[in-house]
Amino acid sequence: MTQTVTPALRDWIVAQATAGFAPDAVLQAMLDAGWSEAVALDALEHTLSEHLAERAPTQALPQAPRQVTEAAPGRAEAFAPPLPQPDLRGAPRLLDAGDRTVEVLVSLRRPQLVLFGNLLAPEECEALVAAARPRMSRSLTVETQTGGEALNADRTSQGMFFRRGESELIARIEARIARLLHWPVEHGEGLQVLQYRPGAEYKPHYDYFDPKEPGTPKITQRGGQRVGTLVMYLNEPVRGGGTTFPDVGLEVAPQRGNAVFFAYDRPHPATQTLHGGAPVLEGEKWVATKWLREREFV
Repeated sequence: MTQTVTPALRDWIVAQATAGFAPDAVLQAMLDAGWSEAVALDALEHTLSEHLAERAPTQALPQAPRQVTEAAPGRAEAFAPPLPQPDLRGAPRLLDAGDRTVEVLVSLRRPQLVLFGNLLAPEECEALVAAARPRMSRSLTVETQTGGEALNADRTSQGMFFRRGESELIARIEARIARLLHWPVEHGEGLQVLQYRPGAEYKPHYDYFDPKEPGTPKITQRGGQRVGTLVMYLNEPVRGGGTTFPDVGLEVAPQRGNAVFFAYDRPHPATQTLHGGAPVLEGEKWVATKWLREREFV
């Protein structure tokens, strides 16, 4: 039987979001009522995206209590928490990022993804590479088994982290990102710069921390879950090195100054944010990555 989301149910979704009900609990109520997960997530994403677009971009929804107390009229539904996101109301081609005008090249609803053009100036890209180069070492990944970091055979890049606000250049870029995505600077991890030489890659993975793993509570003490990723391209390899999204068959080619942003409202594969760095086939690739957290990252 086809499941249809009615206007009354959409109103209920918005009411639950405004009241601050916990996403997982409300989603479970919907599943208990017979909704398929795919339909539930699609309905919730579209309804809440439209609702959030009507609000002031910096206005967040209330924080959620833990349980649902009321069922939807006829069926249960779920809602998404506030996420970092650009203001795409009216399908703009250009966005004001404060000190720079940024282009909107591509946008997707699922995954929640935007490809930006002209986010960084060429001289900013060059300055980031120059500042990072002396501090590069083999990239580590967050280890959710222990809450620490470890080498991972799936990730063969070199990398380093800048401290948040470490220099005028870093602070300027962070302020630009915060304005563009309507997310506080303090909710961002330090900027990471990565270098991929020929053959280097990062196999498909998720950026959120698996809540089932024993080390995740330790990791999320510093700022909650990751909710968004911004990958900025600092140069252009001759061949290869694209950012791939296997669930939707998308590959973003690295172009200096451009950036791909994607958000994930829950630590779940249904967000379709599985992504990877394809092997560099010729030349080298430099990127700068900014991960955004639910709360202030300390």
